[in-house]
Amino acid sequence: MLSVAIASLGCKVNQCDGSEIGRGLADRGFSLVPFESGADVYIINTCTVTRRTDYQSRQLIRRAARHNPQAVIVVTGCYAQTSPGEIAAIPGIRLILGNDKKAQLPDILTEILKGHHIVPESPSEDDYDQGASFPHLSGHTRAFLKIQDGCNSSCTYCIVPSARGASRSVPYDQVKRHLVLLGQNGYREAVLAGIHLGTYGEDLSPPVNIRDLIAWADLERPLERIRLSSLEPTEVSEDIVSYMRAGGIICPHLHIPLQSGDDRILAAMGRPYNRAFFRELLRGLFTVLPDIAIGLDVMAGFPGEDEGAFQQTLDLLTELPVAYFHVFPYSPRPGTRASTMTGQVEERIKKERAAILRRLGEKKRENYARKFIGRELSVLIEGKTADGAEASGLAENYLPVAIKNGKPLMINSIVRAIPEYYANDRLYGRPS
Repeated sequence: MLSVAIASLGCKVNQCDGSEIGRGLADRGFSLVPFESGADVYIINTCTVTRRTDYQSRQLIRRAARHNPQAVIVVTGCYAQTSPGEIAAIPGIRLILGNDKKAQLPDILTEILKGHHIVPESPSEDDYDQGASFPHLSGHTRAFLKIQDGCNSSCTYCIVPSARGASRSVPYDQVKRHLVLLGQNGYREAVLAGIHLGTYGEDLSPPVNIRDLIAWADLERPLERIRLSSLEPTEVSEDIVSYMRAGGIICPHLHIPLQSGDDRILAAMGRPYNRAFFRELLRGLFTVLPDIAIGLDVMAGFPGEDEGAFQQTLDLLTELPVAYFHVFPYSPRPGTRASTMTGQVEERIKKERAAILRRLGEKKRENYARKFIGRELSVLIEGKTADGAEASGLAENYLPVAIKNGKPLMINSIVRAIPEYYANDRLYGRPS
């Protein structure tokens, strides 16, 4: 039995892809082992959203070669799709497969290990995987289910459409079947993942949408909680909010990409909204759902972002009572329109602005969490804290909560808990 180690970088969709690759290899008799264990085969499932993730991908490839110089090293994912030449320059790689061939990886690898010489054909749109990934994650309590891939948008900074192709949806009945199977296999929560989740179902025949899926799940209750990974600002509908407000299966948590709070920069990014729209959207959400957790993506240092534009973003983020935000310094991606724009911002300034935004984000995260001290939360217990002393997990509003004197029997159960204090980026409390 050959051992295989898989490392996936980047978004939840890529994590789902890595899980599906692992399931396919396990079905073919491979033994899945940790990355540091000196495996016979290493699969690095790369990301290319920033130069930093390119670098991390290359580092993982080199680490694999150090762990076992004789290992078969396979590189796949978005970086492999967009820049196979850069990856091929690294010694020791046996196979490079882009996203268009990722679903075939278990079969291709099996043939290579039999001694057959395989040369994957050039990519075509039909090669992109259309299937939902069913997690093979022993011991996990939350599952990430990919129901959509690819993107039809044309944001000027983004390489994802080149890396993952056009928007494609997993068939509606298949998604429903997978959610039922997740519940039957003991999962308490499913996170619906997609590159552009709000477009789910538009390409199906007959077409459906994410609201149809939510309505079905809220009625049938295939498992206890469903969380949405991310929605664009223009795709947050009243229907979705009403299901959250009703306290049903949909968690009161939205992750929404803002990117910038300046109208001129938003237009240059190709984003289909302005500052006023975004502010009113969030104000409306907080009016209807005062306790909703809203996370944002924010970019620092996009071409043309001067001090005034950055201040606009900072002012908007300061004003809005969001729960957290993810900050990314702008990273030029070859082949995107933004990479050739004038007004490129110095790396030093990008880092300074990103640091300012992250400090604000830390305050927002703490302020949001402290609102719930003394209030009951439903916490899905996933394991212990780092010191191993307490049970911990995620509340329905995405807050990390540790239960003092927690017991192993709590794992994979939803516990009603009352937080008593905040420390180390989490709430600590007791069962109610």
